[in-house]
Amino acid sequence: MPPHTAPPSDTAPALHTAPLRTAKAASPAAPSPQPGPAGTVAAELIAVLVAVTDGEPRVLTVQDGAALPSGPFVSGHRSLQAGLRAWVEQQTHHPVGYVEQLYTFADHGRSGQDPALRAISISYLGLTREARGANETGVGWQGWYRYFPWEDRRDPDLVTTDALVDALHGWANAASDAALRYDRQRRIAINFAATPHPWNEELVLQRYETLWEAGLVPESGGAVAPGRQMAHDHRRILATGIARLRGKIKYRPVVFEVMPPWFSLGQLQRAVEALAGRRLHKQNFRRLIEQQALVEETGGVATETGGRPAKLYRFRRAVIVERAMAGTKLPLAR
Repeated sequence: MPPHTAPPSDTAPALHTAPLRTAKAASPAAPSPQPGPAGTVAAELIAVLVAVTDGEPRVLTVQDGAALPSGPFVSGHRSLQAGLRAWVEQQTHHPVGYVEQLYTFADHGRSGQDPALRAISISYLGLTREARGANETGVGWQGWYRYFPWEDRRDPDLVTTDALVDALHGWANAASDAALRYDRQRRIAINFAATPHPWNEELVLQRYETLWEAGLVPESGGAVAPGRQMAHDHRRILATGIARLRGKIKYRPVVFEVMPPWFSLGQLQRAVEALAGRRLHKQNFRRLIEQQALVEETGGVATETGGRPAKLYRFRRAVIVERAMAGTKLPLAR
């Protein structure tokens, strides 16, 4: 798997909740880095902006779902993060809340851009609540399982990875030597949960990279793997964002950034399940929330379909001050 460059220290995760002013002149598409002399290096800022709506994880896209909001880092930007926020606002008219840096990608030949231009993609993960944009052409929210259908394992009866695994075994067996065949088979077993390995919901990027290397996704010339293709290397960057968020919800209360101000515990569980792509044990989940004092009652109730009125809660923001880390492993349903 290609290496990733660690985020610079001056872009540590931070909590930002104030909406940005609407740009006076908006453009749904950012200019691409311009070709230059051989050896030219350009930096592109890319946003993975995530929301959970009606129990489904969604990502903000441009170009009718084919790309993530992005734009070049230019001298007028005060910082990398300020540049990213400006591009997201300009292209989508959507405010950016919580944001943190993901990775810096600098692999040659992966983006499909001018070979004379070395593009460095600096990606960020943002969490928000879905809001209607300014009706910009091509801008919209897409379910992220549209791009990675094999990652949704909330309903085991609908999980269909057999064809993918069969194609991957064919790729592994075609390796030129025994050591390479063994390495490929080992990666397939770990990434796609062959016995005795359990499914690891955080291996999103490793699964996509294996499929890419095997030539099974459109971005590497294949057509076996399902899922919507994205421009340049944006599906790989989206996979990185999903993996980061799936790991982070286990030890930081970031899920509340995608929740409405008031919510039921059922809504909260469905949001966590949507992000993780796994079903959770109801009683264990509620016990975990109560033990860590993550929420407090509002005094209100809501009627959820098919059940009695449910108490409404809100996130107890004092948690952030009281301890640096709040969360634990997901209480998976067995």
